[in-house]
Amino acid sequence: MYNLSEGAGVNTTNNTFSIEDYDYTGDYDVTEPCTFNNTENMELVLGPYIHSIICILGLVGNSLVIVTYAFYKRAKSMTDVYLLNVAIADLLFVVALPLIIYNEQSHWDMGAAACKLLRGVYSVNLYSGMLLLACISTDRYIAIVQARRSFRLRSLLYSRIICAIVWICALLLSIPTLYYYDRYLPSHSPADYEGEEYGIIRPYSEETEPMYKNVTKTLEYVCELRFADNTTAWMVKVLVPSTQMAVGFFLPLLIMVFCYTSVIVTLLRARNFQRHKAVRVVLAVVAVFIACHMPYNLTLFYETVIMFFEQACGSADDLQVAKTVTKTLAYLHCCLNPVLYAFIGVKFRNHFRKIVQDLWCLGKRYIAPRRFSRVTSEIYVSTRRSVDGSSDNGSSFTM
Repeated sequence: MYNLSEGAGVNTTNNTFSIEDYDYTGDYDVTEPCTFNNTENMELVLGPYIHSIICILGLVGNSLVIVTYAFYKRAKSMTDVYLLNVAIADLLFVVALPLIIYNEQSHWDMGAAACKLLRGVYSVNLYSGMLLLACISTDRYIAIVQARRSFRLRSLLYSRIICAIVWICALLLSIPTLYYYDRYLPSHSPADYEGEEYGIIRPYSEETEPMYKNVTKTLEYVCELRFADNTTAWMVKVLVPSTQMAVGFFLPLLIMVFCYTSVIVTLLRARNFQRHKAVRVVLAVVAVFIACHMPYNLTLFYETVIMFFEQACGSADDLQVAKTVTKTLAYLHCCLNPVLYAFIGVKFRNHFRKIVQDLWCLGKRYIAPRRFSRVTSEIYVSTRRSVDGSSDNGSSFTM
């Protein structure tokens, strides 16, 4: 019988075998687990290099968005509040990503607490980021298509309440990840440490620890889903990726397609040059979202469908390679969000230029205090005059 509680049987999620429940007195052929050489080689390339670039770009871009809203452009509309929260979610993700990569390559040296915390942070930011993008598309739909009612529906109070609800929902949806993810030694690991004096291979535990006294190879811990029984394993291993695909991709995608289609129709009727440029921005937002997240979610869907079926080692390795590559492509979206949703706006770019100018001025120690005071006063006056609450309705996509 297959035991799914600790990745036992043939499990393409963490690719482990367990013989814990078998009778060791009979004659059995013990098959070694698959070796995922292609996946490991791909991770060695993506981890130190591509993911590092994503972390740096995401850290710089989202930090600039947060600094701009904190010191230069105070949030005055629903879109501003949503953009600030998206930047916070993306920033938390790019901060956690290096730690996740480090632990995966060093067999989770930071322990079980880091396993749960980092996986949980990733899950919370995934749901919150995607739902906030759906909120932005809804806000722009109301501002442009339902312009007559926008002043009543779009307020800072509503936006803050909605953001709080989004973060709470993201936390609730991440409870299974926080609870079931654990750091442990896979049941197949002892296959690497079998000895003549024992004759059989037993899972690592306090009772079987003497088996490992002469072992020189480092035990390779993993941070994966772990369960107490098969029923829970079947349910959660289907529920977690299904929820991630439904709430973290398909629901935001449907909202974005509906809202932005209505926005494009409204903008095309406006017969205005700026509005036609805005149509290109809308198409870019939707195209980038689909290009970044569609491949990974299709791969995740295929993996979920075939999860409990036996697979050849080569096919399982190819699937993990595809999942690794498409997940990296999804990570790239956190770098593009600041460009698509913030820096593409004229007002935001003006505030960003002021940040660059101020940093340049602060770098010149010979600058006169009076001149620096005058520059700061001009920035303050400019910030006070840039009121977005009323003018944002018709220029949410202005280039």
